[in-house]
Amino acid sequence: MLIKQTLAKTISNLTKSTNLITKCPINLIKPNIINSKSFHTSELKKSPLIPIVIEQSGRGERAYDIYSRLLKERIICFMGPVTDELASVVVAQLLFLQSESSKKPIHMYINSPGGSVTAGLAIYDTMQYIVPPIATWCVGQACSMGSLLLTAGSPGMRHSLPHSRIMIHQPSGGVQGQATDILIHAEEISKLKKQINKIYSKHTGKPIEEIERNMERDKFMSATEALEFGLIDKILEHPDKDAKK
Repeated sequence: MLIKQTLAKTISNLTKSTNLITKCPINLIKPNIINSKSFHTSELKKSPLIPIVIEQSGRGERAYDIYSRLLKERIICFMGPVTDELASVVVAQLLFLQSESSKKPIHMYINSPGGSVTAGLAIYDTMQYIVPPIATWCVGQACSMGSLLLTAGSPGMRHSLPHSRIMIHQPSGGVQGQATDILIHAEEISKLKKQINKIYSKHTGKPIEEIERNMERDKFMSATEALEFGLIDKILEHPDKDAKK
């Protein structure tokens, strides 16, 4: 009898508590989720929506984000400004693809307004260092360091889609401080300018004097003009049937 009374009392208390929660204004109910706001909003602002693709095999299904799936096909998507963060990812991808195969070509699709010279040179040096041939493709634009990486592809494998634009120019930068420090940085950027001019001359086959003259100011080129200048080898509207797979 005592057990029944105790059980009835417990049920009654639970019912009252439930009624209180039901009547409580919604703005007073605070879920105990640690950093839920900062996690969701910050991550969504930083990252665009990345599609997920499903691959089916005899062992079941496997989900990939679209860039990982393209990397499996030896395709690197170089999209956005040239930064240290992007450079570290691209360098890692290049080294990984070389470890997978030193003979199969790598395809790099570039749509970049340019950016950091040192980050771009890190990618450039890695492209020249690894063994596999690298096909480059300009989709949209390849400006500044983006154009240097475009022309750094393997000979005969540098492409552009017909309505892309390519831009070359001398490096720029800014510094403040003591006069001696400013002179040091001015000398350094002058050295970088000569170094970059030599790279363009090497890959286009043009004399260094012509490169210097064209790099003095921003020089925008259509795909056809870039082909004539020697920055690319082909303009493609459709997949190249003769391209290596």
